Amino acid sequence: MDLQDFFQPYEKLVEIDIVGRKCSVPENNTLLRGFQFLSMETISYGDFCWNGDCLNCQVWIKNGDKEKGVISCRTNASDGMEIVRMSDEIELEF
Repeated sequence: MDLQDFFQPYEKLVEIDIVGRKCSVPENNTLLRGFQFLSMETISYGDFCWNGDCLNCQVWIKNGDKEKGVISCRTNASDGMEIVRMSDEIELEF
């Protein structure tokens, strides 16, 4: 299986900030798929339902002066997005 089979079609990468680290992930994909793009092994074998039922993929994004909790498997990555906190279940090795 080609790794591209995991992702929605994309033409470019968008830059997001993950707890202070700038990363590039595929446009038109959820944050969880972006995390998988960055750390294929840990995310692919992580304890995620991929449909929003388990909440193991919750992250908190900067929303003005506040934080907003979102489920990363249901939230698309967008250029300039800033993730300030992540669920303990999300292990990134990048």
